[in-house]
Amino acid sequence: MAAATLDIRRWIGRAALTSAAHTGRLSLMLAEIVKGLREWRIWLPRTMTEAWNIGVGSLFIVLLVSSFPGAVTAFQTGYQFKSSLPIYVVGTLVVSSIVLELGPVLTGLILAGRIGARYAAELGTMRVTEQIDALESLGRSPVSHLIIPRVVAGMVMIPALTVVSWVVGILAGWRGARAARPQCTVQEGMYGAMLYWHPFDAWYALIKAICFAEAITIIPCYVGFNTQQGAEGVGKSTTAAVVSTSVIILLLDAVLAKVLLNP
Repeated sequence: MAAATLDIRRWIGRAALTSAAHTGRLSLMLAEIVKGLREWRIWLPRTMTEAWNIGVGSLFIVLLVSSFPGAVTAFQTGYQFKSSLPIYVVGTLVVSSIVLELGPVLTGLILAGRIGARYAAELGTMRVTEQIDALESLGRSPVSHLIIPRVVAGMVMIPALTVVSWVVGILAGWRGARAARPQCTVQEGMYGAMLYWHPFDAWYALIKAICFAEAITIIPCYVGFNTQQGAEGVGKSTTAAVVSTSVIILLLDAVLAKVLLNP
């Protein structure tokens, strides 16, 4: 019993020290990001390149991922409520589910896998091949050259991709609603979409998208920037970045819904 208690204490102490170390290093990196924003001549050109890679490179997968939830939501709504509720409810559920939940969350999760893995692998490879050390030895700030362009580009492009996912998801949902309920007219769909719509819904979804963008960019950059143990460490960092970012996105989704939508 004493040995088991001692092992538990060691595990708790090790976990606490690891968490404190990560918190300290992440806080220092965030402070360096804020400090490096003054060097806009360095990070602004690189931000344009990263924004192009995020926006254009992720457009197809975002279009693909956002189209299916809208259609499936319409099919399920038409099936479940075909006899008990009016037809315009299909428009209400499709628009509300896409804008408030499915659009931001699915876009965030798919970009966490695509962008987060890429950032962690790139920075991790640069760390283990001593490219970051070379920048530091030349008196250059690795944060201004490597991290700020990725963070700023993600903060701009990920909310824009989320808006694209709304449009595509709603259009796909409308096509699915017409396929499931041919008697559903354009007027009924628009009436159902606007009946329970609140102006704050769009702001709420954009706030979620911005918070998800912070997680998708900052966490993988931090994990990749602190990679160790060579090629094996790069693989571990990539996996840890994707898993951690996905968990944080789901956690932020629940917290923001509780804070912002609490009546």
